[in-house]
Amino acid sequence: MTDVTVDSTAREQAAAVRAREISATELLELHLDRIEERNPELNAIVSLDAERARAWAAVADQAYASGEEVGPLHGLPFAVKDTHALKGWRTTYGSPIFADAVADHDDLLVERVRTAGAVFVGKTNVPEFAAGSHTFNTVFGVTRNPVDPTRSAGGSSGGAACALASGMVPLADGSDMGGSLRNPASFCGVVGMRPSLGRVPEWPLYNQWESTSVGGPMARNVGDLALLLSVIAGPDPRAPQALGDPGASFAPPLVPAPLAGLRVATSVDLGGALVVDHEVAGVVRATAARLSDAGAAVTEAHPDLSLADDTFRTLRAWHFQAKLGRLLAEHPTSFKPSLEANIRAGEPLTGADVARAYTQRTSLSETMRLFFGDHDVLLLPTSQVPPFPVEQEFPETINGQEMPDYLAWMRSAYFITVTGCPAISVPAGRTADGLPVGVQLVARHGADRQLLEVAAAVEELLAG
Repeated sequence: MTDVTVDSTAREQAAAVRAREISATELLELHLDRIEERNPELNAIVSLDAERARAWAAVADQAYASGEEVGPLHGLPFAVKDTHALKGWRTTYGSPIFADAVADHDDLLVERVRTAGAVFVGKTNVPEFAAGSHTFNTVFGVTRNPVDPTRSAGGSSGGAACALASGMVPLADGSDMGGSLRNPASFCGVVGMRPSLGRVPEWPLYNQWESTSVGGPMARNVGDLALLLSVIAGPDPRAPQALGDPGASFAPPLVPAPLAGLRVATSVDLGGALVVDHEVAGVVRATAARLSDAGAAVTEAHPDLSLADDTFRTLRAWHFQAKLGRLLAEHPTSFKPSLEANIRAGEPLTGADVARAYTQRTSLSETMRLFFGDHDVLLLPTSQVPPFPVEQEFPETINGQEMPDYLAWMRSAYFITVTGCPAISVPAGRTADGLPVGVQLVARHGADRQLLEVAAAVEELLAG
């Protein structure tokens, strides 16, 4: 007999399977019941295949019964982000162009999750080609916020965050270019981490040297996130820019970092570069005050990221045009207008434009290296707004100020993207309407383990 439920931590669920307190099949049925209960309204998991999942769970149980060595995710139900290929499963990228496409391979991240013993149940919903931080597409429709279904779940890993928060899965994968792991984590009240550039290698890619988007983990708590990171991180010969630290170096248990003396820089708006909703700003300030009360050395400080906007927008447009330009030419009516505009923004770019962006990115990296000589961690808003109405593609105003496009409200996330530094969103508070708000913690490039330990300490502090 076990006390494990779908709301137990991923570590508790995995431990219960290993201890034979619950079988992979029984654990799967608990999650399928929750999916049946919540998914019709929330639309987080797509391409659900319960019978195939049951067959995999039976294989997992047989492997354990036979005494085979099993991985750290053995028996855990898992739904893969629909922009990550899962061999033999429908993989649509949220695009009508690929509405019926079935993947003929596993992406590297998925390959590692499979090897670790997870039981696949389906995919998690995404915006079209993962563009934008609100999850909707013409193939599957919109994903709703699990706390308030009239609100957005964020994106592009919105299906993943929603499925996690509602107990449909214990862990989830995602990817992050402009905030796609961090923003939905903030909106849904879970934890999402954009790892250091090179920490989670990706394969196959059309360009192994393009380096704005990274894969990463999501979970309901920092310890569970560390478990998934330990599975998906680590070098691979197919990914030449991968960092060399083995994935196991990020595995739990985590020892929360001592807060006394921790050098915390904090800024609500990066010196006026961000327009931040008043309630979100209040959560960031309250978190900083809690850290100060706990003995951290909190100072109002921020790096100069004035080059980040042009750098990100140039590289994003260049990347989108290079990857999707031919598809747009072949299917000119099959793209949402905001994505089409982003692709077309890449058409007039010159080699000098791209060179300028990479030169600026190098300067931003150096700025962060020097900044983290004086500070251990940077505390910022994750998203500049709380979850917005699900009918909107993006928030049109913040504090009465109009947003010019579907990217401007995500600067708090994408300014960090082009530094290459690791960043994690941790639940930190609620608005007056009860909507989740996360705070973003950023550390120096390569300091992923230390960032996890600081995040664990912040999580513990805010729970107390």
